[in-house]
Amino acid sequence: MNLRLGTIAVLAGFVGIPASLAGELSHSAALDTIQTEDVKRHVDILADDSFEGREAGSRGGRAAGNYLQGLFAKYGLKPAGDGGTFFQLFHGGSRNILGILPGEQGADTGDVIVVGAHYDHVGYGNRSNSFGPFGYVHNGADDNASGTAALLEVVQALTQMKAKPKRSILFVLWDGEEKGLLGSKYWVEHPTIQWDRIRLYINLDMVGRLRPQGVEVYGTRTLPGLRQKIARANMASDLKLDFRWEMTDNSDHYTFYSRSIPTLMFHTGLHGEYHRPQDDAHLINNEGIQAVARLTAETVWAEANRDAFPSFRTRSRLESESDRKRFEVARSVNRSRLGIRWNSEQQEPGQGLLIASVTPGGPADQAGVLPGDRLIEFAGISFTSVEDFLAQVQAAPSETTMVVEREGEAEPLPLEVTLNLGPAPVGISWTHDPAEPGSIMLTNVTTGSVAALAGLKPLDRVYEVNGQPVESSDHFKDLVTQYHDPTTLLIDREGHMLPIELPLAAIRPLLKTAEEPMVEATEP
Repeated sequence: MNLRLGTIAVLAGFVGIPASLAGELSHSAALDTIQTEDVKRHVDILADDSFEGREAGSRGGRAAGNYLQGLFAKYGLKPAGDGGTFFQLFHGGSRNILGILPGEQGADTGDVIVVGAHYDHVGYGNRSNSFGPFGYVHNGADDNASGTAALLEVVQALTQMKAKPKRSILFVLWDGEEKGLLGSKYWVEHPTIQWDRIRLYINLDMVGRLRPQGVEVYGTRTLPGLRQKIARANMASDLKLDFRWEMTDNSDHYTFYSRSIPTLMFHTGLHGEYHRPQDDAHLINNEGIQAVARLTAETVWAEANRDAFPSFRTRSRLESESDRKRFEVARSVNRSRLGIRWNSEQQEPGQGLLIASVTPGGPADQAGVLPGDRLIEFAGISFTSVEDFLAQVQAAPSETTMVVEREGEAEPLPLEVTLNLGPAPVGISWTHDPAEPGSIMLTNVTTGSVAALAGLKPLDRVYEVNGQPVESSDHFKDLVTQYHDPTTLLIDREGHMLPIELPLAAIRPLLKTAEEPMVEATEP
């Protein structure tokens, strides 16, 4: 597509389209309207040369604004700008675009969730806003036609929901972001709705370059439990999420954060075309925008319908990426309980475990185990596999027995052994995160344990045990040490929600009196 300035009037013609033609759809059907081809169409239009880089106050910026407010009207949003319009004018020729989806109490009362993206870019570029070369149209396909396209898809989906949201949702396209967050700063000083109604601000900025490292998510620590809400909303998109702790004044989310409004931002990262003329539509990952838009829509809908909103978490102002790195650390714990080694290549199926060496002075050595012995029973359980045996070693009581076959001995030899350390049937340690009530974070997964066999990893966040939400560290300990069959944990691993079942069958005879130890760290 190569639209010329003469065709901008056609795009601006969306202004005359009457209110939404959309019908009422179920939740899933409405979210299915978020389509890659629609995302691509929005990005291709907004990032075309005919909008001349959408600089705030320019003719290209005004034309882009006309196109966008036409879509707000088409999708059925109620005007929320000045004087019954979608626009809020500021600083001469710049314009924010605002439309509201009324909640159950109507557009004029009740709580409000604000969702925003800036639609301006840097025009032809200059030394203050571009890395060059200057004098060429900077189309800003990623920055921020991508976020604008995602927001438009969210608007289209949520306005077609059969049910009304509990809270109203205010959608805003900011102008002047590239000149110092001017549009959002002007609006918070001259809000078009009552300021004290706002409960959360969600920002979309540069979401068009989704790569294997995933989506950067900022602001979850400003509202208790927000990470879990996003991870659950991500179940359909299944994006890898990188939850960042730092908050910087690099986009409109910071305008709200600085005024103690809980804040969230999705971002797919910087790149070599940032603030250069080469930030063009052909480089955009439109499928990625579609996935981010789907995640955003799920998040917005969940937040608009939550039962209650906690207050802004002031401690988030003191947290940084360095704090995150200190907190999110896998803590290695030495759990060598028995002290034997074996050569996997020398093992014969169904013949027990052939012991290659014994640690001098270790529990097995003190019990009289010798290299060349073949272990056929441990803690009263016949040997079946190395994997089951390792789990049994971790789960066994400190005073236990093992039976070995020894060359030259007519009968198997029972040996009493005193294991190192206490039993750890599941094989995990954990801590709690004060920003995330209703979860725990694993800090250690013991090699060979049931947890390791299940595939659990350090830094996994656990939200449920057998469908019961985790209320606290003590509650989690109580749930996981009931050893139900099955015992299934719902975890968050980098934003992916995974059900993981603990393979307790191998250690079931050892669980009568076992109790998992707990390691709890201080708050970050």
